[in-house]
Amino acid sequence: MAITIRCDIVSAEAEIFRGEATMVVATGEMGELGIAPRHAPLITRLKPGKVVVTTPGGEQLDFAISGGILEVQPQVVTILADTAVRAEDIDEAAVRAAKEEAERILAHRGEAMEVAEAQQRLAEVTAQLQALERLRKNLKH
Repeated sequence: MAITIRCDIVSAEAEIFRGEATMVVATGEMGELGIAPRHAPLITRLKPGKVVVTTPGGEQLDFAISGGILEVQPQVVTILADTAVRAEDIDEAAVRAAKEEAERILAHRGEAMEVAEAQQRLAEVTAQLQALERLRKNLKH
């Protein structure tokens, strides 16, 4: 029996995932973090990007988050994100439209606040597109 740690991924809207994991990988401020069972306690901020949860059966579940907080306790990893979505739930057409809009705003260098929002949105949609690509790659194997 594999040693596991409980993983909870929660957004402002809902609980996205709750289950056992053998590994959780997320993008922290200083780079990628790999959290395995019995990891030392930790709290860190997360950048917009991916979260990959490896289940005891070896399946890898992909999530895209907009940033947030990762907390590691002896028996549980908690990811608190403003927004989080499973890769298979991403609406590719909507994400591509949002990416084009963010790129348009950045290209025309609007007001500072609008540019900052566009940069944040671009990071979010890029993470979602990367999650879709990983999902497609995993389905081919």
